[in-house]
Amino acid sequence: MGSLYQRGEIWWVKYYEKGHPRRESTGTTKETEARRFLKEREGRVATGQPILQRADRISYDEVAEDLRQHYQTTGSRNMEEAEYRLKHLDPFFTGQRIAAIGPDRITLYVVHRRGEGASNATINREMSTLSKMLRLAHENNKLLRLPVIRKLKERAPRQGFFEREEYEAVRRHLQPDHQVAVAIAHTYGWRMQSEVLTLERRQIDFEVGTIRLDPGTTKNDEGRVVYLTPELKSLLAAQLERVRALEREMGSILPYLFPHLRGPHKGKRIQDFKRAWRAACVKAGCLGMLRHDFRRTAVRNMVNVGVPERVAMKVMGHKTRNVFDRYHIVTPSDLQEVARKLTGTFSGTMDQVNLDDHCVSL
Repeated sequence: MGSLYQRGEIWWVKYYEKGHPRRESTGTTKETEARRFLKEREGRVATGQPILQRADRISYDEVAEDLRQHYQTTGSRNMEEAEYRLKHLDPFFTGQRIAAIGPDRITLYVVHRRGEGASNATINREMSTLSKMLRLAHENNKLLRLPVIRKLKERAPRQGFFEREEYEAVRRHLQPDHQVAVAIAHTYGWRMQSEVLTLERRQIDFEVGTIRLDPGTTKNDEGRVVYLTPELKSLLAAQLERVRALEREMGSILPYLFPHLRGPHKGKRIQDFKRAWRAACVKAGCLGMLRHDFRRTAVRNMVNVGVPERVAMKVMGHKTRNVFDRYHIVTPSDLQEVARKLTGTFSGTMDQVNLDDHCVSL
């Protein structure tokens, strides 16, 4: 039989393994938690499972590195995205023992991140990364008990999208190469920074009439191929001519579809144009619109013209129906269109009924 005793405010346990006494700190000041710790230790001894050596001393730093190695080895998550989450977790939890990371510490982290202006959705994504880290530590016998991590309530998904006239109004206030980029995003719903602006000239095939994203370059790591519309063919041809003109001016070959055409970064790939985008939205009277709204816009446009949903999912890069449904926005004009179609159907039916009655009376 094991026993409990205190050293200061911390509870310690004594139990026997193969007839030899073992003493270990529980790392807690609460007797009920210490008893659970003792029962867990006795259960491991009884079933022959390995005893976690000094698990109470394993730090956040060690398991964070384990998580990084796990992602790098398995490729189960994009490292850039993972590091984006970890850069907020690391400063807060570095140096702490993982055995001490419980609901109280997690609550303090939430308060801290809210103080930095982070939304509940952002904090939830970071908590998911922390949860994965702790589950991995548990699997590696570095953590005895997994803490309860409850998600915060998130706001409803953004419903922003572009009507055609809004899209055209904003695009008119952009420079020509930016106009081509937003046309691709508007047509296919591709992500601006990671999928559109990273395109290279070799990914455009005018002979076949396609544009492709290479495997490993998208969020889900799957490649995509789409066929160009006549409008996009014309826009891309003009863009390629601008790039060729820049090549002749610089005397070097440029692989990018969207290089800087002027300024101090001339010839280098455009990383983003957020400032130009915001200015165009202001001039067009479309305040608060995001380039990411093109993803919802593209889904709605494709579905409304009769593109099968599974094909639209392939074009967008959606692997699950739940994600696709989140981007498929139903607008008041869509609902009004239902009424118009039903009115036409019913009026046609009534006309036929009246005609039949007339024929019968004759």
